[in-house]
Amino acid sequence: MNTSQFPGVDRIELMQTFVRIVESGNLSAAAARLGTSQPTVSRRLQTLEKLLGLKLLQRTTHVMKLTEDGERCYAHARTLLESWQGIEDDLRGVTEEPQGVLRVLAPHAFGQDQMIGPLQRYLQRYPQMTVEWMLSDRHPDFIAEGIDCAVHVGPVTEPSVVALLVAEVPRIVIGAPSLLPSGELPRHPQQLQDLPWLALSTFYRHSVSLTQFPSGENQRFDIRPRLLTDSLYALRNAVLAGMGVGIASSWVVQEDIARGDLLHLAPQWQAAALPVYLVYPHARYYPARLRMFLAMMREAMPVLSGTQHPVR
Repeated sequence: MNTSQFPGVDRIELMQTFVRIVESGNLSAAAARLGTSQPTVSRRLQTLEKLLGLKLLQRTTHVMKLTEDGERCYAHARTLLESWQGIEDDLRGVTEEPQGVLRVLAPHAFGQDQMIGPLQRYLQRYPQMTVEWMLSDRHPDFIAEGIDCAVHVGPVTEPSVVALLVAEVPRIVIGAPSLLPSGELPRHPQQLQDLPWLALSTFYRHSVSLTQFPSGENQRFDIRPRLLTDSLYALRNAVLAGMGVGIASSWVVQEDIARGDLLHLAPQWQAAALPVYLVYPHARYYPARLRMFLAMMREAMPVLSGTQHPVR
């Protein structure tokens, strides 16, 4: 193909557009991520296909599918863009401040409470950065959604991502004083079994396992929860209302306990601490904005109120 037929064509831009189309799943979503229009994205795709003399995508009204040539082009394009980003960062100097947009997914409760302080420090240190801070407890599709990093509380089972263990969140049994008319604080899990229970469905539903510290003795028993919820704040509020006892991350309820609004039940027993991970996709190159974010979060998260260093 005589490339002189395409004077002034920015081939890096064409490759970047093609990668965004594939990752986003359609032209409109790619245009939104690139901050341009759908006709512009369509025109760039047509130009790239003419430049290469290949059909890269098969499109119908509802389906977009890569051709074999398109799959090879996508693999090469991603490698090219990673290399180009590395070249830019190297030539600009490693001391240059990160800039641009970082897209981070964080859990609802943890992301709107505990992590605002570290996030503020990141933005103060790097004033040319913008963070898109998305709150959800779901597992993201990093590539399709254009997400750089996720903060995940709980086990990570996806083998295709990098997962850095940075902290653990202790969990304790809590209840309102109104549930204990005798005023006697339960000291052993056996005293908890007959109380009304509330469940945080993402971590426990129909059974409870508690461990005594420092002995390591474990007690497990079944529960029949009156309420199941996937919201940590909803669980806390339901316990405050006297609907039942539950297991909550200690940071959520520490002020309630200090005021006497909630009681820490069986205080020598805890549920297994929840691991906190920084999760991001594998890549040969990571931009400075992500590297700096990961470095700051690895330092900040184990010392947040209500978290602890992970036991390795």
